[in-house]
Amino acid sequence: MDCLFCKIATKQIPSQKVYEDKDVYAFKDIHPVAPVHIIVIPKIHIESINDITERNSKEVQRIFELIPKIAKIAMVDRKGYRVITNIGEDGGQTIKHLHFHIIGGKKLGDKLI
Repeated sequence: MDCLFCKIATKQIPSQKVYEDKDVYAFKDIHPVAPVHIIVIPKIHIESINDITERNSKEVQRIFELIPKIAKIAMVDRKGYRVITNIGEDGGQTIKHLHFHIIGGKKLGDKLI
């Protein structure tokens, strides 16, 4: 499979790791939109939210359990942060591997676009 995030999760492509366990990998975005911009991915390939099933939903559940811990590591847990995922072309998904953006480190506006 020629998936950028799969290659990052398997260390074929370098990244700035923020967190890792057997199921989840989190790393700094190379084009941050805020002082803190972390990408959180399941290590298994899931294309988008539309591809979550009973068989792979535990990996996604684990990500949501870890997001507060990763936010704490990044020191944005107290002041606040945003979690975003994009689904499909019209939703702005440019990499077809389920991923969540943790964005913070500054006062974020109320507009998402």
